[in-house]
Amino acid sequence: MGLQGIKAVFFDLDNTLIDTAAASRAAIEAVIDALQSVHHCDEREAHMICDKVQAKLLKECHDPAKMCITDLRIQHWEEAIQETKGGNANRNLASECYFLWKTTRLKHLTLADETRGMLSDLRKVVRLLLLTNGDTQTQREKIEACACQPYFDAIVVGGEQKEEKPASSIFHHCCELLGVQPQDCVMVGDSLDTDIQGGLNAGLKATVWINRTVTAPKDAAPVPHYVISSVLDLPGLLQNNGVANSEMNKMASICNACDCSSEDSRSLAY
Repeated sequence: MGLQGIKAVFFDLDNTLIDTAAASRAAIEAVIDALQSVHHCDEREAHMICDKVQAKLLKECHDPAKMCITDLRIQHWEEAIQETKGGNANRNLASECYFLWKTTRLKHLTLADETRGMLSDLRKVVRLLLLTNGDTQTQREKIEACACQPYFDAIVVGGEQKEEKPASSIFHHCCELLGVQPQDCVMVGDSLDTDIQGGLNAGLKATVWINRTVTAPKDAAPVPHYVISSVLDLPGLLQNNGVANSEMNKMASICNACDCSSEDSRSLAY
């Protein structure tokens, strides 16, 4: 399948352009350290609290009409602390843990120089759009933290729309924003369930799955058109599939000069 004639590329954010998984791990480690050194939890208690919070985040179902994301996540910490230590709820400690976790994670959410260069060069060739699922406040804070706004013609946050990925409606909304047709577009992301399935649902020209672990998907998983191990492999993919010009050649050289290896990114996305 060739990629001739593409006019736009849609990028996922978490664990595609930025390493949210690594940032989340750093944030958890900061809280574990604070619980032990400042609040006199033993190591087992500190790890249990954080493990419980991570489990709650993975199962999180947020309705912004009922509760803001800050209150919900402080509640996660409050419940985890009480479930681990017993006694009365400790809202103050929960708030301290949450804001330490949040600020540490945001501090570690950076857009690598190589990724900035790739986006800058790619935008000379096609239009770029950032498409990310998640709560409005949380995702907008991430976007601000990594300062990726200048590299995109449009930014769409799922929490601000009627439906999120993999619904075809949000992809069609993105096409309308850029004035392109689905068959003109490529979706790039790390999630088979949202990025790849969504691109397939919407009838995009191609889907590109970022598979850092180089493991085969489950039999029932959606099948992407292309698989790469890093977003920095995208220029080479485009160059080899019919979008070849001087800008693509330059982008491919950037990719070839970098180290695209990465550890498993499966962790807390939002």
